[in-house]
Amino acid sequence: MHELPITQNIIKIASKHCEDNNGKRVVKVNLVIGDYSGYVGESVQMYFDIISEGTLCEGAICDITHVEPKLRCNKCGQLFKKQLLTFDCPYCDGQGEPTEIGKEFFIDTIEIE
Repeated sequence: MHELPITQNIIKIASKHCEDNNGKRVVKVNLVIGDYSGYVGESVQMYFDIISEGTLCEGAICDITHVEPKLRCNKCGQLFKKQLLTFDCPYCDGQGEPTEIGKEFFIDTIEIE
């Protein structure tokens, strides 16, 4: 349910961008959401479709790019996707350490008419 206030802010930002650029309406909002961001893309999408009604975002597409989390090997430096029950690097015998990859949450672009 914490996706509701963040989606309200996305609509507010997109609407303001449209107004500031003399647009008629928002056509598309492109979001980047990491799997470890704490937000569920499907919930953001659902809220966007519902609460955009009556705003400059009504009918706009909310396109979400998901980012899978990556670990960085402490030995060879390679980035890799964590496998179930292990932090082992698939490139060497090092161990993966958490990175910020997969924690993203931002508006990438806003397209207006």
